[in-house]
Amino acid sequence: MKNKTLATWLAFAGGPLGLHRIYLFGVTDRLAWLLPIPTLMGLYGVYRARSVGLDDTWSWVLIPMLGFTIAGCTINALVYGLTAADKWNKRFNPGAPSDAASGQTNWFTVGALVTSLLVGTTVLMASLAFSFQHYFEYQVGEARLISQPMDVKKSSD
Repeated sequence: MKNKTLATWLAFAGGPLGLHRIYLFGVTDRLAWLLPIPTLMGLYGVYRARSVGLDDTWSWVLIPMLGFTIAGCTINALVYGLTAADKWNKRFNPGAPSDAASGQTNWFTVGALVTSLLVGTTVLMASLAFSFQHYFEYQVGEARLISQPMDVKKSSD
């Protein structure tokens, strides 16, 4: 029996590693094995930012992958937690009655929903702000290079 509360918490806490998909769909689920890739790429971006600095282009390309993966998994947690008990049991517990306890919402489910909403929104907004800030800083730098007079460009080369 697949428990809705456990699936919601797994999507929130272990979603970027694909743990919720392994729990619900088994170890043969391809998306469960693909989810760690953008997570690890984002963590590598954080490592690069800490070691090279925030001016590193690769770090500001890779870091949002981690944020967007976390935000997507928190959305999954919201979807799982807000699914009605009869629909949950019909999809994940087909042999169980429609009002089985594994599909019911309890206070632990509500806690997972509130936490997912809070963390997911924060991470999504931070990822968007980080991405846009670095993109526009890059664009301003490129515009300055284009707008320099030709003799200044030659002397700097």
